[in-house]
Parts: sequence; structure tokens; C-alpha cells
Amino acid sequence: MSSNKEFAAYMMEQLEPLVDIRSRAMMGGYIFYYRGKIIGGIYEPGFMLKITPASKKYFADARIMPPYQGAKDMILVDDVDNQDLLYRAVSSMFDELPMPTAKKKGKK
Repeated sequence: MSSNKEFAAYMMEQLEPLVDIRSRAMMGGYIFYYRGKIIGGIYEPGFMLKITPASKKYFADARIMPPYQGAKDMILVDDVDNQDLLYRAVSSMFDELPMPTAKKKGKK
């Protein structure tokens, strides 16, 4: 099995047609952003997407589970090699995802 870093690089290649896609390492995994919104990430189970009507439509038979204990359920994407499916799902999810919240400034 490849490392999370190698898998993250592969997923960036798979999602490259989305243009404004980026990832960030976080707590042993990776968080993926599309046009500034979090779409999902790489966790212990694999590549997972947030649950929206679009992601449920495109991955209707996929396993739904939390990425880690105490987290909200996400969709475990079992077909990460299908670039067209990933493109259609993530681009359709965009309007269904919340805008990122502003970061609070730390207290002095």
C-alpha cells in the first residue's frame, strides 16, 4: 500500500481537471479543497467525500462511515481511478457545500 503522501499526489492528479483543487496535510491525512470549500480528504479508510445530495447520487452504492471516531459520516470513494466520475461528482457538490468560516483571531 502506498503512503498517504503518494496517494494524495495521485488524488491531486485525478482531480486536476477541476483546476482550483488543492490539498493540505493534516493529522496524518489530507484535506482536499475545491474553489476554497472542503470537499473531503484522505483518512485511514481511504479517499472520502462530504455527504451532499450530489455525492450521494454519484456514489449511491458507496460505504458511508465516519473517517475517524467522533467525526461526521462521509462517503468512502471506492472508484478513485474514475477521473470523469470524480470530476462530475465534485463539481456538482460545490454549490451544496457551505462557504468556509472566517478564522477567528487568537486572543492576546
